[in-house]
Amino acid sequence: MKTIKYGLIWFVAAATFLACTNSKDTEESNKGKAMTGEVLPFPEPPSASTTGKTLADSKHQWRTVENHLPKDAPNIVIFMTDDAGFANSETFGGPVHMPTMNRLAKTGITYNAFHTTAMCSPTRASLLTGRNHHRVATGQIAEFASDWDGYVGKIPKSTATVAQVLTYYGYNTAAFGKWHNTPVTDITKLGPFDRYPTGLGFDYFYGFLAGETSQYEPQLFENTNPVEAPHDAKYHLTEDLAEKSIQWIRTSKTLNPDQPFFVYFAPGAVHGPHHIFKEWADKYDGKFDEGWEVLRTMTFEKQKELGWIPKDAMLNPLAESMQKWDDIPESQREFQSRLMEIYAGFLEHTDVQYGKIVDELERQGELDNTLIIYLNSDNGPSAEGLNGTISELLAQNSMPSTQEQQMDVLNKDYGGMDALGGPKLDIMYHHGWAFSGAAPFQSTKLVAAHLGGTRTPLVISWPAKIKHDGKIRSQFHHVNDIAATIYDILDIEAPKFVDGIEQQQLDGTSMVYTFDNAEAKSTRTTQYFEIMGSRGVYHEGWFAGTPGPRIPWSTDISGVMNWEPENDVWELYNLEKDYSQSQDLAKENPEKLAELKAVFDKEASDNLVYPIGAGLYTALYNSSEMPSSPLTEWAFFEGQGRIPEAIAPKFTSGRSTLAVIDAEIPKDAEGVLFALGGISSGFTVYMDKGVLKAEYNAMTLNRYKASSKSAIPTGKVNIEVETKYDTKERMAPATITLKVNGKEVGQVRMERSVPGGHTSSETFDVGVDFGSPVALDYFDRAPFRFNGKIEKINIKYID
Repeated sequence: MKTIKYGLIWFVAAATFLACTNSKDTEESNKGKAMTGEVLPFPEPPSASTTGKTLADSKHQWRTVENHLPKDAPNIVIFMTDDAGFANSETFGGPVHMPTMNRLAKTGITYNAFHTTAMCSPTRASLLTGRNHHRVATGQIAEFASDWDGYVGKIPKSTATVAQVLTYYGYNTAAFGKWHNTPVTDITKLGPFDRYPTGLGFDYFYGFLAGETSQYEPQLFENTNPVEAPHDAKYHLTEDLAEKSIQWIRTSKTLNPDQPFFVYFAPGAVHGPHHIFKEWADKYDGKFDEGWEVLRTMTFEKQKELGWIPKDAMLNPLAESMQKWDDIPESQREFQSRLMEIYAGFLEHTDVQYGKIVDELERQGELDNTLIIYLNSDNGPSAEGLNGTISELLAQNSMPSTQEQQMDVLNKDYGGMDALGGPKLDIMYHHGWAFSGAAPFQSTKLVAAHLGGTRTPLVISWPAKIKHDGKIRSQFHHVNDIAATIYDILDIEAPKFVDGIEQQQLDGTSMVYTFDNAEAKSTRTTQYFEIMGSRGVYHEGWFAGTPGPRIPWSTDISGVMNWEPENDVWELYNLEKDYSQSQDLAKENPEKLAELKAVFDKEASDNLVYPIGAGLYTALYNSSEMPSSPLTEWAFFEGQGRIPEAIAPKFTSGRSTLAVIDAEIPKDAEGVLFALGGISSGFTVYMDKGVLKAEYNAMTLNRYKASSKSAIPTGKVNIEVETKYDTKERMAPATITLKVNGKEVGQVRMERSVPGGHTSSETFDVGVDFGSPVALDYFDRAPFRFNGKIEKINIKYID
């Protein structure tokens, strides 16, 4: 027994010694790795002071913080426009004047084979992390997230953003504009805030978290705090963002003049709604009167003349499912042309705001050593305006309408054409204009199988290190290459651990090799694409893909509901000989097609793409599982607001509700009791001159109004607002009934309801209507605060 006992003691002691030794070795090893950047953050520098027992026998010296960046590390600015087309800019043959792109292209270098993911959030996540979009759980926008790993909508901690890495290396970092990579259920005052821009590496953020917002009355955040834009006729979001960016750059250079800065400027323009002041749209008056096919042909010819595309490139024809300009009635052509004029003015205005930032860099003496990466767009041009619309989310809700309906409402309720582009309408242009903006390629945004959805011009300027040679770079590259390029420039090895979490590999490839050699052979050999079942793969000069079940320029979802991915027809293109993807070789080269389909399968398996169709799951197959609140009953109080629609009570098809409001009503009461949504769509209950009112704004085209016949009693009052749907079907009719102290005072029949979401960024507010107002009747009084007192509002589902 004694031998065993002493043996155990020796074993424990030895194990303890080895553990301590290994722990010490590991600690030293990790310290060494941290010093090289394999582990971030870098360790705190040790004290440089000598410590004695008293000040007399101690020596003080401030410790030095090691600089981990190369000498003269450049400032970095990324400009990224939203939903712009490959063929929009005059720089590359298009009709839109873009002076900043012109300026940077003439001093930097340009790329005509650069790619995005075909969708906004996936592209942004890929750009910021240097990984493929499914690998960073962004196979779909967060609003339509599902619980397959590639679609959760939360960028993993194992894929640190370039902002996190640059911050640890000593950069000041800021993001401005559209974010759209925070889960919709997290956008509240309760957080969590670790998936906001400031939780993903940026020191400062000013912009909006959703996929889109009004340019006149945006839903803004500064860092994690909601802020309200002024209800000012002269205000425009993109101008505000540029000014805030300039202020931040000045602060950075004033307070930290020796530190480089990184600015991610992605304003959200020219995504819908297309909002721009009239004078900008008027610059293009009459320039599009011949229609989109003529514009597309003119652009194609100019692209060739400039040498932007190869001389043997082919112009893809209008898709059979697209509407021809000749089929537009004469009575509607002015409307359609004006929508494109507004888009063009909006795009020029956006580019001019970038120019303000470039001018500031020049004033500061920083332009020469600033790396500017100008991505023309986060995806192809958007065809989601369908046949031209005054209410863009009709498409996302798959709500059919006619142009006659749209124009009748425009003329009757909004005073005609001058309202287009203004704050009262959320407009989008006809899909034909989007197709013209994708010349010479097929398709548009949301189609991952065609270059019209994924290819975008890229301009890179860095006067100190990149010399303009007038040559176009045609190497195949992808948005996930941006991070790798930045790391390469700064001689940064992608870290293996960040904040204690092991990191996934980068998927991107550095583009630095192209800076001094326009003809260099492409180092990227393979890249997959997938968005909502539309998929493709590039491999060694070849491209295979299938457009998938959904046509972005149609509200018809029958093809999706009956879709069997294994029956999809794949196309095959040799991009080395066929720049514009115009000659399908699938039938004549089935072996190559099979090879590329096998490559796609491997890439899809490695990158969490499967199951195919997961991006459609919550949006079209099971909307009841969309990210939302699990509650069926809410208690709200005065002062609560900016609650995202996703976690607020649903005032959409089939969800009958009862709202009970206990309030103190003054004489001539006015103001909003509660509101959800904005000017394009929503539901509001409010008081006006003592009269109780409710309005269900169904995507602008239908406004259903209920009202008491006279002023309701003053003092403590109990108000009930019941919205009762006939069925649970999409766009189901409903009846809205108003009661005061148990007595019915008003009612309206609603013939058509909104099946999905009212807006992309507007919120649920109590006692006020933040952002753009739901009702035109109080538009000029927004945010129309209630002048009484709200004790409590209880809202619950009643079926």
